[in-house]
Amino acid sequence: MLAARASAARAASRIARTRNFATVVDSAGVKVAAADNGEATSAVTFIVKAGSRFESKPGVAHALKNYAFKSTDKRSSLGTVREAELYGGVLSSSLSREHLAITAEFLRGDEAFFVDVLSSYLTSTKFTRYELTELVGPTCEAETSAALSNPATHAVELAHALAFRNGLGNSIFATPGHHLTADDVRAYAQSVFGSGNVAVLGTGIDPAALEKLLEKSLGKFAAAASPASSTSKYFGGETRVDAHGAPETVFIGFGTSGAPSAELAVLAAHLDPTPSVKWSKSTSPIAAGIPEGSSVQAVYLPYSDASLFGLLVQGSTTAAVKEAGKAAVAALQAAGNLKGEELQKAIAKAKFTAASAVDGRDGLISSLGPKILSGTSASLSEAVSSLEKVDASAFSKASASLLKTKPTFVAVGDVKSLPYADELGL
Repeated sequence: MLAARASAARAASRIARTRNFATVVDSAGVKVAAADNGEATSAVTFIVKAGSRFESKPGVAHALKNYAFKSTDKRSSLGTVREAELYGGVLSSSLSREHLAITAEFLRGDEAFFVDVLSSYLTSTKFTRYELTELVGPTCEAETSAALSNPATHAVELAHALAFRNGLGNSIFATPGHHLTADDVRAYAQSVFGSGNVAVLGTGIDPAALEKLLEKSLGKFAAAASPASSTSKYFGGETRVDAHGAPETVFIGFGTSGAPSAELAVLAAHLDPTPSVKWSKSTSPIAAGIPEGSSVQAVYLPYSDASLFGLLVQGSTTAAVKEAGKAAVAALQAAGNLKGEELQKAIAKAKFTAASAVDGRDGLISSLGPKILSGTSASLSEAVSSLEKVDASAFSKASASLLKTKPTFVAVGDVKSLPYADELGL
């Protein structure tokens, strides 16, 4: 049975290696990669090295994200909305700790208009004061309030601040009370909007056609130096935030410095208690120890020079969180002994996660966008091959090394009753 599974895994691996997304080329001074696999619609995403770790003032990256599709030299914000609706397209923007992404999804044949809209954001946004006051600021505030009212999101944000302090520790949400001006946002945009910090990802569009459109819409796109950020260093720590009316939440995390680790991706797959068959129970070592009404989620967040690994524990009661947390910590501490069929199962699950991530456009942006920006091959082959190379020795070493670092522990909820790190066995 194991041999059959291994054969199937090798076949899947061969398929992944042949599915190169696109060849990265330079056009108008930016990295461009696109593929046309017959999709019913097209999409183009501009990815900018302008995440919160690079921001010059707290919240300025969040504000820059929400200035997308506002007034430019070519269109007013209302004009952009009306024209996008006339074409039947959808415009969106997103922000991570390292990248800002703006995306247009549209019907085939309308690429000229939407590429021009995206390009205008980079080249001629006006950054008006009234739009900051009336639109951008209130949107930032609403997004921050919504995010921090979710205990899981709040815990992960706090975990980053504890784990990395500055840089990756910067929140992707603007903190209420920090004053920003339109000039602050304009200055940040001018520092990051340049040919060295932008990549373009297209799906359902001919690469040559996309290159020509970019050359026309971006023209002589000014160069920009890579935004400054100190090398990430992991610290760890513990914090507790009182909250009511939401699931009791604990985040148990550990961090590493350096490039993303295939071993940690396998560890996350091994501990993940999500079952492969609906309504069944997972064979994850955590699954059996999770009481009714609680959940444990494995979290692996890799960045360019550091990673945050953790277990997000939630439950309706603090007692359930404590029990589930103990099971999660025990499974994590025992994971270093993984070998044989159990290790191969975790590797296969990690490979599936990596491969399925690029099946959707959101996954393409997060998985392949940074590769395109760095000019490396935008394919699955590297990720899959690195997972295949994980053996018992390397996995055990990575797991042991992770547990030697200082934990990052966050409790959100009834802090008088939620457990402390040492009560879970850390």
